[in-house]
Amino acid sequence: MSFSPGSLPRTGIGIDIHAFAPVEDAVPLWLAGLFWEGETGLSGHSDGDAVAHAAADALFSAAGVGDLGTHFGTDRPQYKGASGVRLLAEAARIVRAAGFEIGNVAVQFVGNRPKFSPRRLEAEAVLTAAAGAPVSVSATTSDALGFPGRGEGITALATALVIKTTTPVPER
Repeated sequence: MSFSPGSLPRTGIGIDIHAFAPVEDAVPLWLAGLFWEGETGLSGHSDGDAVAHAAADALFSAAGVGDLGTHFGTDRPQYKGASGVRLLAEAARIVRAAGFEIGNVAVQFVGNRPKFSPRRLEAEAVLTAAAGAPVSVSATTSDALGFPGRGEGITALATALVIKTTTPVPER
């Protein structure tokens, strides 16, 4: 059995890391598209949503259309404070405009807080709506090792699967 390279699914990887903002900055925590009341927020050019950012980066990687910095970098003031959900939706639009359909995105976030499992389904619903494709999210700790283990911030790793289409897919 032979396949043409254009007919095979393509995978991509995304990673995003954000430090918790200093407490005196009183930045709200947005993670996986959700507001986490009472939690210290993450530093960043946009809202610091490491989960949504990693998902967007994985989509860009899979489609071969650059990365988060290419499309939403700090040199673009219109994305200052932008919602991670907005960036993920725009990433999905860019990937589809490049002739790909999105199969799925899977994200793993590493951090000691917030306690994620009670809101996992809610987060998946928000991110799935933004991407227009299934997004699954899981969380773990690093057993007190490294940057996230010391409670200094959050790391998120994502994979995405896209498939080249023969005709452009209409925007959603």
